[in-house]
Amino acid sequence: VQLQASGGGLVQAGGSLRLSCAASGSIFSRNFMGWYRQGPGTQRELVAAITSGGSIDYADSAKGRFTISRVNAKNTVYLQMDSLKPEDTAVYYCNAVNPSGMNFWGKGTLVTVSS
Repeated sequence: VQLQASGGGLVQAGGSLRLSCAASGSIFSRNFMGWYRQGPGTQRELVAAITSGGSIDYADSAKGRFTISRVNAKNTVYLQMDSLKPEDTAVYYCNAVNPSGMNFWGKGTLVTVSS
């Protein structure tokens, strides 16, 4: 599975960004998809995830502000991020887990939220 994330950038606090992750090389609809992030000096953490069946989970820090979605016809998963805070500044990574349990990572996209 190859993953290409995009959509990061610089935004002011309170602003919005939408991240996209395009996948290829597998049957996308069968994959568990997730967005992780790693801020300065922190460990990589799960932000949001969506299963092949459409079940969704969010980190507490993302609830009410971020929305994960997938469009299987486009082999793409999205992360809509609203009400961004400086503490959301991080490199965001797209993750896929196929039905065999293999993990795949894309190159990250940097999100910087200025105060």
